[in-house]
Amino acid sequence: MIERHLAKLRLRHDIGAEEEAAIRDAVVEIRSFRAGETVIHAEEFLHHSTLLLDGLMCRYKDLSEGQRQIAEIHVAGDFADLHSFLLKRLDHNIMTLTSCRAALVPHDRLRDVTARFPHLTRVYWFATALDAAIHREWVLSLGRRKGLARLAALFCELHIRLGVVGLADERSFALDLTQPELAECLGLTPVHVNRTLRELREQRVMSFRNRQVEIYDPGALRQIAEFDPFYLYLGRQPRL
Repeated sequence: MIERHLAKLRLRHDIGAEEEAAIRDAVVEIRSFRAGETVIHAEEFLHHSTLLLDGLMCRYKDLSEGQRQIAEIHVAGDFADLHSFLLKRLDHNIMTLTSCRAALVPHDRLRDVTARFPHLTRVYWFATALDAAIHREWVLSLGRRKGLARLAALFCELHIRLGVVGLADERSFALDLTQPELAECLGLTPVHVNRTLRELREQRVMSFRNRQVEIYDPGALRQIAEFDPFYLYLGRQPRL
C-alpha cells in the first residue's frame, strides 16, 4: 500500500523493520479523489497529513480573479502536507491533478511515531527540507529561466522523481497533465507552452503527446534547463 513511499525513503535512508511497521500502522484510512478536486483548503484546521499513493497532486495559490499558480507537483510516495503536522493550517491549497488514492495519517499517530522513533523524526524532517529545496528550484525557474528552460527543467525533475518510485523508465514516463496545467506550473500561457513543446519536439529533444513524455536526448534536455539534480539529494544520506 505504501511501498512507493518506502522506496522513496529507502533511496536516502536506512529504514528498519520496526520503523517500517510503525509507518504502516500510522495509516488509518485510504481515500479516493477525482481529478481537479481541492482536497485541502488554505486555512482549514488539519488533524491528519495526506500521503499520496497513486496519481498527481499539487500545491497551489490563486488570486481573486482566478489566476492560479501551482507551486509544486506531488507524485506517488510523497506526503502532500507533512508540514501540516506542525502548522495545522496551510497557507495554500492542495488539489488533485489526476484521479488519486491517498492514505490519511492522523497527527496524533505521527506524534507517537516520532516520539518512539527519533530516527524517523529526522527522516521526515529531511523530507520537509527536500520539499523546500524543490520549491527553491521552482522559484529559480519562475524568476530567471526562460520558457524553454522552465519546461525542460520541469520534465527533468519529474523524470527523476517518478523514476525513484518506479513510474518512469530511462527515457519516458506517463504524465497525465494538460498544457493549461503545465502553464500554471511554469507561469506561462498555454499558447507559450504549446509553442515551447513544439520547439523541443522539432529539435528532437523530447515530445509530450497523449499524456506520454518521450525523451530523445536526455543530455540536451538537461543542457537546455541547466539542470543539476543535486537539489533532489538522490544518494544515500549519512545516518541521521
